[in-house]
Amino acid sequence: MAKAAPKKNDSSANIGFEAKLWLAADKLRNNMDAAEYKHVVLGLIFLKYISDAFEEMRAKLVEGKGDYEGSDPEDADEYRAENVFWVPKESRWSHLMASATQPTIGKLVDDAMVALERDNPRLKGVLPKDYARPALDKHRLGELINLIGTITLIATATEGADAKSHRSVDLLGRVYEYFLTRFASAEGKNGGQFYTPSCVVRTIVEMLAPYKGRIYDPACGSGGMFVQSEKFVLEHGGRIGDLSIYGQESNATTRRLAIMNLAIRGIEADFGPEQADTFRRDLHKDLKAQFVIANPPFNDSDWFRKDDDVRWKYGVPPKGNANFAWVQHFIHHLAPDGYAGFVLANGSMSSNQSGEGEIRKAIIEADMVDCMVALPGQLFYSTQIPVCLWFLTRNKNDGKRRDRRKETLFIDARKLGTLIDRVHRELTDEDIARIAGTYHVWRGDPLTPSPLAGEGGGEWVYQDTPGFCKSATTAEIATHGYVLTPGRYVGAEEIEEDSEPFEEKMARLVAELSEQFDASAKLEKAIAKNLKGLGYEVTKQGK
Repeated sequence: MAKAAPKKNDSSANIGFEAKLWLAADKLRNNMDAAEYKHVVLGLIFLKYISDAFEEMRAKLVEGKGDYEGSDPEDADEYRAENVFWVPKESRWSHLMASATQPTIGKLVDDAMVALERDNPRLKGVLPKDYARPALDKHRLGELINLIGTITLIATATEGADAKSHRSVDLLGRVYEYFLTRFASAEGKNGGQFYTPSCVVRTIVEMLAPYKGRIYDPACGSGGMFVQSEKFVLEHGGRIGDLSIYGQESNATTRRLAIMNLAIRGIEADFGPEQADTFRRDLHKDLKAQFVIANPPFNDSDWFRKDDDVRWKYGVPPKGNANFAWVQHFIHHLAPDGYAGFVLANGSMSSNQSGEGEIRKAIIEADMVDCMVALPGQLFYSTQIPVCLWFLTRNKNDGKRRDRRKETLFIDARKLGTLIDRVHRELTDEDIARIAGTYHVWRGDPLTPSPLAGEGGGEWVYQDTPGFCKSATTAEIATHGYVLTPGRYVGAEEIEEDSEPFEEKMARLVAELSEQFDASAKLEKAIAKNLKGLGYEVTKQGK
């Protein structure tokens, strides 16, 4: 088994300035609920980034050198040609900062949002526009604007424009992502509906390795899966344009968050014309994606089912649980060379209720289950339900990797992760590297797709590791009643063999204990002697 190369932990528990910014912003929300305050803050962060990107481009046009010679800094088309949003004067951050202490600041922010949507059709109906409402303290709003104004881009003289722009996106993107995380924590169950913990997203993305092609999430929440996929491409020398992004979200407010989350990073995506329930109205009906990546609602009992739906190829899912409706929806949208990676409740691996076992059996017999990962508990803000990762593919013998037909990899990662507080756990970079690296080595990838998995991936040989991973045949899975719980297959962790005879070990341990008692007695006498020299007498309690 290959060992994963350790990497500096990127836990959100150790972020730094984002945490300080959150604490400062959270103090300003007064008695406002986190769910309401979320849109106040994230809308302003978005506006700050859009304005910063505009001002950066405007500076180039004003300077008028090279390709920008003779450019008009007040021509909106100059900005659109560079994929930069045009920001009218009333929407620029400098304008808001200058009026932050005015009692009319709420209306000024609303006007800024309206003007920005007016001049950028991509943002129509996306931005929050209720900053003037009486319930929002205008003094605190002004303080929040001044606070967000401290997120500045500091580039050295040696950095070029590209490096400067990348740092701007990274900085404000990090703040945006961190605030999404904290709002999810503050809102509890409701917050989890739009946010998947970043360590879970990174694990799926590292395993899928989405370099090029169409990527689809039919329950996209705030768009975290897409953001991490784009990060993956950039970190591995690819190009943003190599991925085409398609998403769908049924909650209008969450959909707006997703659009802003991607726009803040300059990522283009097709979210369909509006919000819509994936089962009632599939907005990307004809899409076949190379990568399907999702965290759908767990064990959803309130979902729309049409019995003769073309998606139910492996069996009609029960009305009381949408888990296998989602699984079959993912399969329906997979391209012939596609891979799907998604989160589901642990019950999906073993349930036989209402025909779920038969659907799971049919999918296994169709040889689509590539890998199953059992995750540790306490990863999600929204639920304590134990969860797992499914990885499906239509083609286990694509000529690019090892022939894995009639094989499935099981990984039991329940012992991994680190507690970041009393109730929440995170997978570290090393944990993610171990999980993803194991999968890529087993799969026989010609080149290791991630630096997290170390170097020389093409030379590694996969080996089963008791207590962690096991490659099982479909026939073996059948003997377990088509249950996909990794613990059934990986077995117990190997214990180092102890060849020392019991009698010898006891004699050695007693001798060591006697030595420790003697050392303790000597230390006790020395301490008592020193205390006596200082005028203190030590007396033993009891006999």
